[in-house]
Amino acid sequence: MRTRVKICGITRVDDALSAVAHGADAIGLVFYAPSPRCVTVAQAASISAALPAFVSVVALFVDASPEEVHAVLANVHVDVLQFHGNESEAYCSQFDLPYLKAIRVKSDTNLIQYAQTFTSAKGLLLDTYTEHAVGGTGETFNWNLIPKSMPIPIILAGGLTVANVNNAIKTVLPYAVDVSGGVEQSKGVKDIAKIAAFMAAVND
Repeated sequence: MRTRVKICGITRVDDALSAVAHGADAIGLVFYAPSPRCVTVAQAASISAALPAFVSVVALFVDASPEEVHAVLANVHVDVLQFHGNESEAYCSQFDLPYLKAIRVKSDTNLIQYAQTFTSAKGLLLDTYTEHAVGGTGETFNWNLIPKSMPIPIILAGGLTVANVNNAIKTVLPYAVDVSGGVEQSKGVKDIAKIAAFMAAVND
């Protein structure tokens, strides 16, 4: 099965179109103020409107109020929600949109339990745990902590680059991979050459 690719932390229309031109299946828009990749509703609306058909727009939130999520959805076309905080299954499923639940993986994280808790999710996005950030750390985690048989699709994130994504796919066999910092010039500004190389490595 082909491994899907989401390129997250998009802040510019040109970067979104470059990601799509090189084969990205989805782009991620961050609505979390502490993130250097956070976009305004106006920025997000412009990016979303510029995308061609068959590309998914994923909106990322961290412990946002329902009102904050609805304010984005009222102004931006979004296909999938992604929750990176301590949101419950009931919270995540209230917006009548498909969603991904992000899990920051530690040595004692029970991923099977998360899969059984978030049965309404379209997938678990597995990222690296650090005390200092909820994502976008640029660090990998121990992929061997992921059970070989998961009852829910896995989206692998955390420190992926052109140098390690091929091995990551062979090791984890994820439904999709998610990259942000690994294809950037600087935080929030993507590098076209890195995107092209990353996509080639995924498809190899």
